[in-house]
Amino acid sequence: MKIRPADKQKIEEYARSLLDAAKGEGSAQLDLHQLRKAARFTPEVFETLGRMQNETDLTLLSQLYDDLRTMLNNDEDVIAVEATTAVPMDAELRKAVREKCSKDLGVPVYLVEVVEPKILGGIILEVNGRRRDASVRAQLKNIRKSLSTSFSGGVE
Repeated sequence: MKIRPADKQKIEEYARSLLDAAKGEGSAQLDLHQLRKAARFTPEVFETLGRMQNETDLTLLSQLYDDLRTMLNNDEDVIAVEATTAVPMDAELRKAVREKCSKDLGVPVYLVEVVEPKILGGIILEVNGRRRDASVRAQLKNIRKSLSTSFSGGVE
């Protein structure tokens, strides 16, 4: 995408303004991360956030998320499945996860992808408040627990 000179100047002004504000709050890296996510927002999300800002209702954002998630999960046409992985999924894995979840649940799924390096590997799936943790971190925790139980009586 080619950027016009006038837009380049606007972008620089926005970036400088955000950086100055973020430095004042000590949140420059967090704001950068959030801005990357915001770049993928749909127009309807921006419109809703703008309306909430104008009405000074941004404190209701967390509840809005909870209510929208509940509404979507109650919709019989499609169900949201949150898939957490240590690294972004490639197209092949994304397709396989979506197909497996859709088959198991009996309805089409909307895959919400979360990247969380702390899980080390594997996948965590969450749907309707139910969680299936097949992460490497969880497996290591189970092994550690099993070993500590096995050897709690002393060294063999």
